[in-house]
Amino acid sequence: MTIETTNVLLAAPGEGRDGIVRLFTKIGWRLLPFLMLCYVVAFLDRINIGFAQLQMKQTLPFSDATYGIGAGIFFVGYMLFEVPSNLLLERIGVRKTMLRIMLAWGLVAAAMAFVQTPLQFYIARVLLGVFEAGFLPGVILYLTYWYPSGRRGQVMATFMSATAIAPLLAGPLCGATLKHLDGIGGLHGWQWLFISQGVPASILGVAAYFYLQDGPEDGDWLTAKEKSLLRLQHEQDHPEVETSSHSDFWQMATDPKIYSLILVDILLLGANYTIVFSIPSMIKSWGISDLLHVGLLSTLPQIAGVIGMILVGRHSDRHRERRWHYALCVSVAALGILLMIFAQGNIVFAILGLTIAGLGFVSAVPLFVTTCTEYLSKASIAGGVAFIAGLANLGPAAAPPATTFITTVTGSPVYSLYLVVVLYLLSGVVLLVTLRGASSRRR
Repeated sequence: MTIETTNVLLAAPGEGRDGIVRLFTKIGWRLLPFLMLCYVVAFLDRINIGFAQLQMKQTLPFSDATYGIGAGIFFVGYMLFEVPSNLLLERIGVRKTMLRIMLAWGLVAAAMAFVQTPLQFYIARVLLGVFEAGFLPGVILYLTYWYPSGRRGQVMATFMSATAIAPLLAGPLCGATLKHLDGIGGLHGWQWLFISQGVPASILGVAAYFYLQDGPEDGDWLTAKEKSLLRLQHEQDHPEVETSSHSDFWQMATDPKIYSLILVDILLLGANYTIVFSIPSMIKSWGISDLLHVGLLSTLPQIAGVIGMILVGRHSDRHRERRWHYALCVSVAALGILLMIFAQGNIVFAILGLTIAGLGFVSAVPLFVTTCTEYLSKASIAGGVAFIAGLANLGPAAAPPATTFITTVTGSPVYSLYLVVVLYLLSGVVLLVTLRGASSRRR
């Protein structure tokens, strides 16, 4: 503890734990709502193709395979540029990084309204991945500047609840856009969908440049006392002398457990995006023809997921345990999908199964992210998070086209859903084995 931080604490007798709680509450209200809004827009631009394709099929000569490839190819560009983007963030700061990323991806997302051929569609999806690459690992890195590891479980869960909020909004928003804006201004509903959800990303990119700070020391909304207290929290979290085999990015890249974590993420993301892209089509296949109703029903798994990820994240923080929480979440997701399969046309049980699956797979994501930030050292976290997230995009790049192919060949989505069940259960087993005996490196 430095003399400065000691004097700060002595100058505020009686504050102690309450002062720390107030500090992180203040940080949370300043950062999380804006970052979550940005991630909601990012996630909308990533998954709205699942809704757009319901109407694009009527106006463009695109097959189911075309949409499967387009959904997956997004992650190729994403995978290639995540690590360079995060390493660049450490050099130029978060403000310039968010401006670059969000301005460019918003323009590409809006331009998707004017694709006419499969090749144009593929190019637009790749570019969307290239420009969006680095956003999520960049925000994760940014939050580690503000929060010590003991507080990240709930913080990551809160931030990543945007992945549930976005589909929650996407359902009614996309459904209403497709239904009510179709034909306005000579454009189809799916074209308005891409334009209306792409432009806000560019606007938020400009706003991020002026609203965010590159780190706590630049935050003029924190007092000197609060900055010192925050430094103390990080000093206790990351001692100056730290013996670790992951002292920098290149040493981290030789750790076998890192590749096991990548495998866990590949399996998780492959299963997640297969389900997320398929939800509108699955609900429609259950006999729901009105696109607005499809959108509204698609919000149920996300509502369950938002509630689950906050409660699970809080419980995980309290017990400082991640592995078994994660394994339980992916098991719940697998159970929900099995219920969907065995519903056999019963729409009530099918929706119930989808909701249970959402509770599980939405809650699993922030647990995995927190596990990675705790395993990596401070020196390797910038490149490490991006390295894991980047290679993990092999999962969503391959899974949607593969499951589309299986469904086309067999004539039924059942076998694809069984594959998703296997992916979830296998990801839980791999994480339990990889970090057996400890929930993080620091344990």
